[in-house]
Amino acid sequence: MTKPRFGKRSCFVSMMAIAVTLAAPSAWAQAEPKPGKPINAGDVLSGELNAMKASKRSKRPQTYQITSAPRRLPPPSGLCNLETGPETFQLVTNSDAQAAQLKNFIGKEISVKVDEVACAQEAGQTSEAVITKWSVVTKH
Repeated sequence: MTKPRFGKRSCFVSMMAIAVTLAAPSAWAQAEPKPGKPINAGDVLSGELNAMKASKRSKRPQTYQITSAPRRLPPPSGLCNLETGPETFQLVTNSDAQAAQLKNFIGKEISVKVDEVACAQEAGQTSEAVITKWSVVTKH
């Protein structure tokens, strides 16, 4: 005659359910996205530089994009309607010299000193934030 094992299995299942229930809230709290550290005028932003395609007929300046850790912008921009702040920053070039300077860094890590930054607002902007005034920071 075989012994019924139902009692042991149901006890094990109940204990596992209780353990999962107790552990779940702490796991959910850890999964919540946290806002990035703030970036203000004069701060340095580092990340990988990518060139953004523009049509040859376009009269808009050449633009580049830096992908970095999430950063909060100063008020009133704040988090740019994102939970953690923007991760992509569009660098707008103001001259051919700035565009030429950035061409050497495409696909590489770069650091720029941010002088003016705001959330993207125009339909054609593919980044989450736009840096209109900046300068490349070189390592010594």
